[in-house]
Amino acid sequence: MPDYDAIVIGAGLGGLSCASLIAKSGLKTLVLEQSDIVGGCCSTFELKGYKFDVGASLVEVTRPLETLFEMLDRKREDYIDLIPCDPIYSFITEDGRRFSYPTDIEETTKVIEQIAPEDVEGWKRFSSIGIEMINRSMDAIMLSPLNTFKEAMLMGIKNPPVLRYLPTFFRTHQGVVRSYYSNPTIQASVAYQSYFAGAPPELGSGIFGFIALSEHLGIYYPKGGMIAIPQGIMRAGSEYGLEVRTNAKVEKILTQNRTAFGVMLEDGTEITSRLVVSNVNAQVTYLKFIRPENLPEWAIKGIASYKPSMPCPMIYVGLKTKPDLDAHHTVITGSIDSMNEVWNKYYVLGIIPKTAMSLVCWPTEADPDLAPEGHHILNFLCNAPAPYAPLGDNWDRLKDSYREEAIDLLDKHVMPGVREHIDIVEVSTPLDFERRLLQPQGSIYGLFSDMTTLAMFRPRSRSKAIKNLYLTGSSTHLGGGVPTTIASGIVTSRYIIRDHT
Repeated sequence: MPDYDAIVIGAGLGGLSCASLIAKSGLKTLVLEQSDIVGGCCSTFELKGYKFDVGASLVEVTRPLETLFEMLDRKREDYIDLIPCDPIYSFITEDGRRFSYPTDIEETTKVIEQIAPEDVEGWKRFSSIGIEMINRSMDAIMLSPLNTFKEAMLMGIKNPPVLRYLPTFFRTHQGVVRSYYSNPTIQASVAYQSYFAGAPPELGSGIFGFIALSEHLGIYYPKGGMIAIPQGIMRAGSEYGLEVRTNAKVEKILTQNRTAFGVMLEDGTEITSRLVVSNVNAQVTYLKFIRPENLPEWAIKGIASYKPSMPCPMIYVGLKTKPDLDAHHTVITGSIDSMNEVWNKYYVLGIIPKTAMSLVCWPTEADPDLAPEGHHILNFLCNAPAPYAPLGDNWDRLKDSYREEAIDLLDKHVMPGVREHIDIVEVSTPLDFERRLLQPQGSIYGLFSDMTTLAMFRPRSRSKAIKNLYLTGSSTHLGGGVPTTIASGIVTSRYIIRDHT
């Protein structure tokens, strides 16, 4: 008899969502997490009284999270307290102008009218089409299995409105943006989000432009920090017998005749199961945990063909004063062309760019309890994107100078005189993310996502190469992010329940 029905590797959002659902279905389920805390990129750590979010900074497209708790026969609000954030974003242009987009679409229309009257009609068309698409097809796109062409066709047959929006998948993010807007400032304000999917505007899928529009339906921050989301999911799952072990690093997936039957931990302990779910990077799953000698040649070539997603250095700042900001997120924008240039002339060449383009998150605007009384937190994504391996250098040597340059940018563009108000600064470089999260090359979005690596072109939720092996998380469709990884856990659980219950 195996020790468990199911073993899930990794307590990220995809792993915990899948584990909770299959535990509810009656499977004896164990989650193994290499870290001492759950959540992966969607987590929170404490340092000198400040609670900093590791990477993820808010919740948008809440439908997958609400669906998860409905499937668990639980009320999400009993486990996770979501605080609404409004405005959605504030923007600081390179020449110092500031403006904000509120949640309300009509109010956003007024903002655009002040900046670029010529783009008001484009915004109205964009928001009308986008909101309709989100309402009619978001669940189908995010919560349906799309591992094969057959599944994609069945999804389209069951959800005819999706077919109307299918061309959006095959357009670039910047192609969508430029088809609705002509003003460079407005274009930049809706193009930066392509980096949230890990790609520049000229490569990112147009679908992410409309996912960003969904933020106008509401964005939220969980009370207690981003770790409150995985903790809430874990607590709901534990009520169905889900077991979670932290500080339990998996070294190997046990296989026989290309069938998974358990795992071996770093200390040599073997734990057996009827099936294994991997919430870690798909390349790590196949090439490290399974190993090439246990895989068919086509699987080795296929999984090796993927590229890691971009890494994102993070600067965590504890302030002794309230920052002069208007929103949970503030974006320092550049033009679409400059965003593409940062990618092509710097990132892909291994050079850290010198640019003001950055994202500043202010979590204590929503939850003051994350910092000592009267203090505040800024999580600062600077010079995005920055390479994993800087050409002719390394992050351990560059860490101090990178921190100082980031503070200089914060001082110049966001908060003049910020240095005198800083209480603490911590930096996580791509190398730090790799060490902490065991993400290859610090790739916080798992695998690179563009138009050619979505849906059935991404690693499958149910492995074709290894029987009783399943994948979830950022390596699967639709990639990295809070709603998408939760959705991946839901999809994978449906395969497992169909196959094993």
